[in-house]
Amino acid sequence: MLIKPWAVLPMVFLYFNSMEEEDLNLTTIGFNDYFEKAFDEYKAEGYTVGRISLEHKRMYRVWTEDGELLCEVAGKFSYMAASREDYPAVGDWVVIKARPSEGRGTIHTVLPRKSKFSRKSAGTNTEEQIVAANVDTIFLVNSLNDDLNLRRIERYLLLSWESGANPVIVLTKADLSDHLEEQLSEIEGIAMGVPVIAISVMEEKGLDCLMPYLLPGKTVALLGSSGVGKSTLTNYLLGKEKQKIQDIREGDDKGRHTTTHRELVLLPEGTVLIDTPGMRELQLWEGGDGLAESFNDIEELAQQCKYRNCSHNEEPGCAIQNAIVMGTLDKSRFMSFKKLQKELAFLERKQDQRAQAEEKKRWKSINISMKNSKKKMY
Repeated sequence: MLIKPWAVLPMVFLYFNSMEEEDLNLTTIGFNDYFEKAFDEYKAEGYTVGRISLEHKRMYRVWTEDGELLCEVAGKFSYMAASREDYPAVGDWVVIKARPSEGRGTIHTVLPRKSKFSRKSAGTNTEEQIVAANVDTIFLVNSLNDDLNLRRIERYLLLSWESGANPVIVLTKADLSDHLEEQLSEIEGIAMGVPVIAISVMEEKGLDCLMPYLLPGKTVALLGSSGVGKSTLTNYLLGKEKQKIQDIREGDDKGRHTTTHRELVLLPEGTVLIDTPGMRELQLWEGGDGLAESFNDIEELAQQCKYRNCSHNEEPGCAIQNAIVMGTLDKSRFMSFKKLQKELAFLERKQDQRAQAEEKKRWKSINISMKNSKKKMY
């Protein structure tokens, strides 16, 4: 018996819990002049535009004006894709041939992204993993418990600035903190002008401070480790229990995974929320500009060093070392800066090696194709 491939898809693709079966207003879910201009040439050829709401093993749920469709990429798209990042990610706008009567469609291309939050994929391969695309604001969610980690927040901030979206630090479970003011002071010291908002969903405190970012047509991504309260916040903003809540593990304050996949959620106000699983590992993918933005205080101090090529170790007249001695710069923050610098330099070398290998592979393929064409001629 022939089994159709979509007959064995996970139930998450067969149960459309995030969107009603009705026409969608594309403007409400983020379609604007930037994407409309990019889509014009395809519109004239009879294509439809939609937004990726969920992805699972190269199958996609897509929000369109015809409702939510289950889509896969076209054969030509797959053939032309050079790497993982060429494929659609949650939040992407894609050009599709829709088959509304079947509830399905075929993706032909991805429209240019306005922003993307990327990290290096897990494992030894040097590959980009796009966590969320076309995001306006990133809520960096951290819990005010014993697992609060300033160095991890710095890492998230670096990638947020590099993404092209605006970061906002959201501190959950403020009702559980016994020294809230001290924690806020520490975080504001590394946030460099980034808004810091402490909230308690249980006591419904501080949540009104999030509202200026939750506007119709805007997209907000929730990023953070497991168990920091992303699902609790999603449920509150959505007005119903969409995500199952799990408690923090006793003994180590580590979170348990609740959300298992990245997904678009449409809030009642018209804001698109991208809920993401907790990230145990956050390896950098790129971050030259983001590093300067996240560590602006250190960059400014470096300009005051006596020597232009100062390595900020033991040179006389080093403004950074002077600031550490005076207590105006935390040594652990400077060490974090140096560590991220080294990580980015190593990643850049790996990316160069990968690019060279891919170029060599491409030319080898072209040469084989040319030889085969000559054989056919004779």
